[in-house]
Amino acid sequence: MLDNFVSVAELERQASFCNKVRELVLGKGMLAFVITLGCQQNEADSERIRGILTSVGYTLTDDEAIADIIIVNTCAIREHAEKRALSIIGRYKHNKARNPNTVIGVCGCMSAQEHRSEQLKHSYHYVDFAIGTASLHRLPELIYNALNKGKRTFLLDEEKPQIAEGIPVVRESGHRAWVSIMYGCNNFCTYCIVPYVRGRERSRMPSDIINEVRELARDGYRDITLLGQNVNSYGKDLDGEYDIAYLLHEISKIDGDFWIHLMTSHPKDASDRLIEALSLKCCANHFHLPLQSGSSEMLRKMNRHYDIEKYLGIIDKLKKASPDIALTTDIIVGFPGESDEDFERTLEVVKRVEYDSVYTFIFSTRKGTPAYSMPNQIPDEIKKARFERLNDLQNDISRRKNEAMIGKIVRVLVDGKSKNNEKIYTSRTESNKIVHFESQEDYTGKFINIKITRADTFALYGEI
Repeated sequence: MLDNFVSVAELERQASFCNKVRELVLGKGMLAFVITLGCQQNEADSERIRGILTSVGYTLTDDEAIADIIIVNTCAIREHAEKRALSIIGRYKHNKARNPNTVIGVCGCMSAQEHRSEQLKHSYHYVDFAIGTASLHRLPELIYNALNKGKRTFLLDEEKPQIAEGIPVVRESGHRAWVSIMYGCNNFCTYCIVPYVRGRERSRMPSDIINEVRELARDGYRDITLLGQNVNSYGKDLDGEYDIAYLLHEISKIDGDFWIHLMTSHPKDASDRLIEALSLKCCANHFHLPLQSGSSEMLRKMNRHYDIEKYLGIIDKLKKASPDIALTTDIIVGFPGESDEDFERTLEVVKRVEYDSVYTFIFSTRKGTPAYSMPNQIPDEIKKARFERLNDLQNDISRRKNEAMIGKIVRVLVDGKSKNNEKIYTSRTESNKIVHFESQEDYTGKFINIKITRADTFALYGEI
C-alpha cells in the first residue's frame, strides 16, 4: 500500500527545488498563466499547478501575452481534444519569440502518451518541458531546469504512478471545491483512453481526504465534489479496509453546512452500502450514474461489466432509498455495431428512468483504444440522426421535470452575477439545476431559498 505514495525523500527533494526556484523568481514580478482543457480532474490538477506556481513566487495572471511562464494542461479523451491542445500550444511560439525567457510547459493526459511527448520534444522546440498526470509534484524541478540551466525536460509517468500529498492548491472558487479521492482507472472501457494515460487506480488515504474536506468546510466551502474516474471503487487498493460508503460516513461527521457530490460513478461498483450512504445529510440529493447504452450487447462490447438489468436494478434501489433523487447520466450514440434496435433500447431506458439531464456524446474513434479498430463503424449521418432523437427526447423530459418545480421553494448555492445582466444572479440546486434570480444584494457563495416562477429545458427562474 505504501508504494502507492511518493516517498518523503522525493517530496523533500522537490521542496529543495521549490526553494531554488523561489530564489530565481521571488520579488521579480514574474507572472504565470495556466490554461485547462478537459474534465473536472484536469481542473483539480490545474488548481495544484497554480498552487505550486504561487508557492515558488509567481503571481497568477489571466493574460497569456504577459506571462513569464505558461502551462497548458491537456486532455486526450478524443483525437479532437489533442488537436485542439496542439493548436493552443502552437500559438505560444509567438510568446517565446517575443520573450525568449518565457517558460512554456505542457502537462495532462495528452503529454502522458509517449508519442505525444516525443512530438512535443522534437517538433515544438519552444516547449521547455512536458510531464504526465502523475508527475505534477516534479514541477518545481522542471521549472528550475528551464530557468537556471535552459534545460528541456520531457518526463513520462512511472510504470506504477504514485500519489503525492501536500501539494499546495489555489482554488478557482471560494465556495465550490474539487477533492480528488483517487486517481487512475482499472476498467478499460473499449472506447476510453484514460487507463492508458492516468494509470491504474490509486486511492488516497481516508485521513488525508477527511482532513482536506474538514479544512474546506471550515473555510466556508459549500459544495464539495469528490473526484475519481470511478469513485465507487475507492479503497479497493487499500487492503480492503475502506470503501466509498465509509468515506461518506466519516465526512458526515464533519461540522459545517455543505453538499457532497460524487464524480463519477461506475454502475458495476454501485453497492448497497453506497446507496444507503447517499441518504446522509451531507450528500447532495443527486447521483450521476453513466449508462452509455441501453443495450446489454453494446455494454458488453464497451466492456462495461454490467448489463441493463443490473443498471435498472440500481436505479430502482436509488429511487426507493431517495424517492426525489435527481439522476443524471452519460450516453454514447453510434458505438460500432449499434443497430436500430440497440438505439431504441437506449431510448426506452431514458423514458423509464426519466433523468433530470443527460450528457450525450457521438462516438468518435480514438487511436489507442480497442473500439478504434472495431468493425461495423456507424456512418456519421446515422449517428447525428440518433443524437438528435435522443436529445429531443431528453429535452422534453427535462422541460417537463423543470416545469413541475414551478411554485416550489428550493435551496440554492449562489455562484455570482450573470455575465449578461448585472441584476441577475446564477445559482444551482443540490441536484445541479441552474436557477436564475434577480437581487439587489450579493449572495455569492451563500445558500438561500428561491421560489421557482418559471422554467425551461435547461434552467429555472425564480425570486428570493
